[in-house]
Amino acid sequence: MPNRFPPSLLAALVVLAAVALPATAAASDYVPDEVIVHYEDGTSAHAEASVADSTGTVTEQAIPGGSDQLAIADGDSVRETIAELEAQPNVAYAVPNWRAHAAAYTPNDPGFRLQWNLFDTWGINMPEAWDLATQLGAPGGRGAVVAVLDSGVAFESRGRFKRAPDLRRKGFVRPYDFIGRDRHPNDSFGHGTHVAGTIAQHTGNRVGTAGIAYNARIMPLRVLDDEGSGDSAAISRAIRYAAKYGADVINLSLEFPAEVRASEIPDVLSALRRAHRAGVVVVAAAGNQADPEVAYPARASSVIAVGATTTSGCQADYSNGGSDLDLVAPGGGADAPNSDSAWDVAHCRVDASGRSIYQQTFTRGLRSFGLPGGYEGTSMASPHVSAIAALVIATNRLGPDPSPRAVEEHLEATARPTDRPDRYGAGLVDAAAALR
Repeated sequence: MPNRFPPSLLAALVVLAAVALPATAAASDYVPDEVIVHYEDGTSAHAEASVADSTGTVTEQAIPGGSDQLAIADGDSVRETIAELEAQPNVAYAVPNWRAHAAAYTPNDPGFRLQWNLFDTWGINMPEAWDLATQLGAPGGRGAVVAVLDSGVAFESRGRFKRAPDLRRKGFVRPYDFIGRDRHPNDSFGHGTHVAGTIAQHTGNRVGTAGIAYNARIMPLRVLDDEGSGDSAAISRAIRYAAKYGADVINLSLEFPAEVRASEIPDVLSALRRAHRAGVVVVAAAGNQADPEVAYPARASSVIAVGATTTSGCQADYSNGGSDLDLVAPGGGADAPNSDSAWDVAHCRVDASGRSIYQQTFTRGLRSFGLPGGYEGTSMASPHVSAIAALVIATNRLGPDPSPRAVEEHLEATARPTDRPDRYGAGLVDAAAALR
């Protein structure tokens, strides 16, 4: 068929064809041996066959809406084939068969590269979860409140204390110090600041690290002193305070000694029941003695007990377990010895070196912040679950006012299961699966 276009116009069409495939496009961005073509209305099958023959393409299949998917049979590149097709009078357009990729938010925080717990194979799938939370109208868990009962949080600059630069200035509500009995629960131990960072570190600000529910607000409640110790009276008061003043989630990255029984902490258990009745999700660390029983307060029936896993998806060597364990989350450290389960045989390597959980906290003194190593434990695992619970609540994934039991069952149902519930509970918590 003779070409009806003058040479100058043909050259212009070839130039325009390049617009369909930007010079910066990588081969991995589109199917390398295919193009999509749409013919002008009224083009006969014979004319379409002629175009395919002259451009070295073969029709693979029709696409609903009138286009055809063509395979490139003559060895030409996608760019060259598009130029040839666009030069044909019966072709309305020719374009690459572009590949789409799962949208995944990658924070620009420099420390994010250290946070295997958020994005690695045995992390909690946060990049996808962040996108899903945004799609569901609650980016970063906006609207949720998480009470952190701990050693305080570096949440304000006051006297000898300084706010951690990667915690949002307006990200805190109803702070209270149950040791000093004032409204300034400033951290001098570092533990609470680290825990709060895992939950709600400022994210996408080119500072520090990322937080799971980065738009949730933290209720900093100091119940542990400068050496990381606290008593049941302060803890029970703080639980009731959090429930009274609107916390959606309470995080307890603390444990009583293994020998403590329920009958010895009645006030704490009473406060936990009160929080449960008020609709608050309570999450607690299972304990760090490699014990076959979960420590209190995590062992209480109204609490989500969280054990710890490592970079390989194995139970951490320090993590408590047993029948009261509900979930596991990354806590860092070394792998526990293999059991005879298929999961452990595939994942546990006793001689493997462990990795820490990184968040911004003190490096020295009270005014110097960085990303220190060495933070490992079920204390680090628990805030992962608390933050995911905050995302589920904020996004209305389970409706506008889900019960604590509904949230727990949902997190368990969407966790990655294993064949050892005594070591992993319902499995490794998965933020993306919880929001899908």
